[in-house]
Amino acid sequence: MSIENNNDGIYNLIAKEVNSTDKIFKPDFSQKTGRELLAFYLQTKFKQALAYDKKAEKSVIVSIKDDFISRFAKRLINNPQKRILIGITGESASGKSTICSEISKFISRFNQPVAIVKTDNYFNDISDLIKKYGSFDALRDNGYDIDSPQNFQLDVLRADLEAISHGDDIEIPRYLLNGTGISIPKSMLIKSNKIIIVEGVATMYEAIQDVFDIKLYVETDEEIRKERFISRAVNARNQDPENALKHWKYILDAGKKYILPSRPNMDIILNGDCNLPYFTQILEYLYTITNNFEKE
Repeated sequence: MSIENNNDGIYNLIAKEVNSTDKIFKPDFSQKTGRELLAFYLQTKFKQALAYDKKAEKSVIVSIKDDFISRFAKRLINNPQKRILIGITGESASGKSTICSEISKFISRFNQPVAIVKTDNYFNDISDLIKKYGSFDALRDNGYDIDSPQNFQLDVLRADLEAISHGDDIEIPRYLLNGTGISIPKSMLIKSNKIIIVEGVATMYEAIQDVFDIKLYVETDEEIRKERFISRAVNARNQDPENALKHWKYILDAGKKYILPSRPNMDIILNGDCNLPYFTQILEYLYTITNNFEKE
């Protein structure tokens, strides 16, 4: 099945849902029975979307935990006021930032408030170490394990995520990506919107991952990731190719050590090399079935 035909197929599914005469009346979400009805309805529709995606030439969804849909539905039924926390992780250059951006742009199209937290801002301040060794690269070459969980402010990150999930705005640190290693505490205001997307390599470290309602893991073939990483380092960040390759080797080892072990715990594994327009259409279909009810 070609990508173009697959997109056409999604459009047809969306049109079928919109024009269907077999719709339920919008449940009363303030009542538990109404939320239970919605959960049952959505589980059925989500399974239809998953079955369709499996037929695609490049499926968006690589795998999904068997109990995820029912578990997430139960969470919505029992605690509807809590913000929805979506965690996105994956090895470097897997496409997680792109996926995060696409989800955010899509949600914003429908005037749904969304907040984004990037866990790279929770790196420890290493400015003194960089001054000591002369540069970030020299620090790395002397054995500093950049992506190790101990080099993130995970206690601060967890406290912030718990606060924002219960409706509190937060002020998160800002890590400067200019080679200085400076972290400025409480310098970025993040609103406690209904949907909060948290993205980065530290998102699913063991101390953090249980706070999320939806855990997404983005994966892509290693050769594609290498090409993306080197291209970005050389063309966008002005690194020399030799140093970019050296850093790639570190990133590859760190990913296998710190990120890949979280994969079995993820709710959904996404294809980071999927066709983005098709990915957006899947999101549109899910939005349609979530909001397509009979008018009273």
